[in-house]
Amino acid sequence: MSTLKQPRAVADTETGAILAMADLAAPPERIFKLLTDAHDIEQWWGSDDTYRMRQWEAHTVPGGDYTVAVRAANGDVFPASGTFLVVDAPYKLSHTRKYEWDHPTLGRHVTTISFLLQPIEAGTRLTVRHEGFAGFNDAAYEHADGWERVLGWLNVFIYSHAD
Repeated sequence: MSTLKQPRAVADTETGAILAMADLAAPPERIFKLLTDAHDIEQWWGSDDTYRMRQWEAHTVPGGDYTVAVRAANGDVFPASGTFLVVDAPYKLSHTRKYEWDHPTLGRHVTTISFLLQPIEAGTRLTVRHEGFAGFNDAAYEHADGWERVLGWLNVFIYSHAD
């Protein structure tokens, strides 16, 4: 039996990329749905003391757009949007992301997020590659911390909603 690896993320400021990874106790089909379905995303992505994803609307096909309202714990709303580049269910998903507000360390710079879902004995190894941080070192470190937190939320959600 394989051992599940806990969420981990690192920022590579030389290449401007973040790599994050977690082993999740669910098959790729379930993980893919948790990453793309509005109802699911709004249940697991966030916490009451940080922020929550709200109003997720997406046309999950290559070239399709998405929008989301990120609601902070204090009630402030920070919109983001993007375009799907690759949709290869249930193994790969890639999209751009742009904050529709002036993020303190990234501004409105467009980044690209890719999810790779690999079946493993215990479920799925999810690898996230978030690119576009060249010249934005503070944003890269901040987002690496964020990806560890996000993958932790996903992991907890899967365990608390086991089939």
